[in-house]
This record gives sequence, structure tokens and C-alpha cells, in this order.
Amino acid sequence: MIVEPLLLDGAFRIKPERHEDERGYFARTYCRETFLENGLKDCSVQCSVSKNIKARTLRGMHFQKAPHAETKLVRCSRGAIFDVIVDIRPASAQFGKWFGEELSAENGVMFYIPHGFAHGFLTLTDDVEVDYQMAEAFVPGHAAGFRWDDVGVGIDWPKVPEVINDKDRTLPCLAELEL
Repeated sequence: MIVEPLLLDGAFRIKPERHEDERGYFARTYCRETFLENGLKDCSVQCSVSKNIKARTLRGMHFQKAPHAETKLVRCSRGAIFDVIVDIRPASAQFGKWFGEELSAENGVMFYIPHGFAHGFLTLTDDVEVDYQMAEAFVPGHAAGFRWDDVGVGIDWPKVPEVINDKDRTLPCLAELEL
């Protein structure tokens, strides 16, 4: 596995090393030892999957409030997404800054997202599955988020979303939240 820091402190791009032959390839998508050696949290406490039927489906921007903030590893196991993280650590010099990149089953790239970041994505294809591995268990009463189109954050989505649930559509702006 190749671990590369992103432009936002504490976040990483993880690239599985593919071993290819005439059958296809084999790649390790998670190794606790590799994570710990790189100073990353063990993301094997809880695993979830998000199934998305249509292209241009938007989910986000979501996070868990302290003291139940989550660290997660996100990968797209079917189809393709534009994945976005936003630094929401109040004391961070990068507060409100975002980073986005295409994650797909084809490229195998994953994001390691530490606590103190919001996460969201836009599906780029139909029939998308996104896998999550968390270092902490999800606590429903601490789930929070802000608007995907918050002008104060200014995420440059590659396409206009067409499918958004009411909860995500009515989230407040980041500046309105008590973090």
C-alpha cells in the first residue's frame, strides 16, 4: 500500500499496490500494521457500504460531532465518485478548506479521513458502491453536516447533483454550526 499525504494536514491518499497477471489483479485494501506504522488509526472497528443507484447522487457533507468524531477510510468499490473532504477543525489554519478527487473501482484510490473533517461525494456513474471502514463506532445522536453547496466553502463539484435527500438539502452552512 502506498500512503501519500493530501494537501489537508492529517488526511491521506491510500493506493493499493496491484499485483497483475492474466487473471486480473490482487491488491491489499487494508493492513492494520501498515496503518499503524504510518501513524494512522486502525480503521477496522466498523464497516459500512453506501449503495447509490443513479449518477449525480450527492451525499454530504457529513461528520460526527465530538466527543464521537470519526476517522474513516473511504473507497469506491463499484463505479466512480468525486469524493470531497473539508477541514472543520476550528483551530486549524486550513479550516473550511476542501480537497476532492475521483475515487473509482478502476483506480482503487482511497481516502484516509481523520476526525475533524467532513466528508461527502457525488456519484459520477450509475450503480455506485462506497465502502467505509471506521476507527470509531457511529453514534447516531452525534451525526451532523453542512450544505454541499455552501458558498463559504466553495466546493467545485464536477457536475450538478440531481439526487439529494431532504436531510442533506436542508443542512445549515458551515459558519452556522457550533463545532
